[in-house]
Amino acid sequence: MLEKTEDTLVLDLQYLPCIAYFVQFIKFPRICIDIYEHYEKQSYRNRCYVLLSNKVESLTVPVIKGNRKQLYKDVQIDYNQKWLLQHWRSISSAYGKAPFYEYFADDFHQVLHKKHRYLLDLNVELLTICLKLLNLPQNFELSNNYLNLNDLTGFQEGRSVIHPKKVFAPDGQYDTFNYAQVFGKQFVPNLSVLDLLFCEGPNASFVLKQTLNLQSTQTQIKTSNTEKT
Repeated sequence: MLEKTEDTLVLDLQYLPCIAYFVQFIKFPRICIDIYEHYEKQSYRNRCYVLLSNKVESLTVPVIKGNRKQLYKDVQIDYNQKWLLQHWRSISSAYGKAPFYEYFADDFHQVLHKKHRYLLDLNVELLTICLKLLNLPQNFELSNNYLNLNDLTGFQEGRSVIHPKKVFAPDGQYDTFNYAQVFGKQFVPNLSVLDLLFCEGPNASFVLKQTLNLQSTQTQIKTSNTEKT
């Protein structure tokens, strides 16, 4: 689990990131996003998850030559596939009846339909607008080169720590303070930040802070139990 320190956290750049990603922007005073890392397929770098009426759906941005080894900053979006139409239909279906959909939907529609050439540019603009809507400081910068943390001090590794192939961690990293979702009787944690923004609006930052408190409490309990054994 990523502990709260005064260090700079190094993150990968993700597409409409999940709630756990934005909690890091509260925990760490400074975030550095590595855009010179090698692109990793089947990660949050080009996908997010939203809650539909009958399932959790993955929304994936197709990229050109995604199987080829290339730097993240060079990855181009494939618009020959009709992903943009499908994404917006899913987002509208999932959150069209959410309390704050009409307040925020145009912001995301505008950014998505700019048809950025590079995944980097799309994700940076989406991240910036998400931080603004969450009332969080835009305390991130993009790297000028690949960050080898073996050669650096004052940096903490966060790349690929938050990953769709990693199950919800028992230490509470992915636990989310519950809020009212549009569909389902059972709360689904750690969806795309779209779920939080459309459902909670101005209260979203409170949910993030409560999520951080929840994780901190769980970590303390785990540490205490470990010391007793």
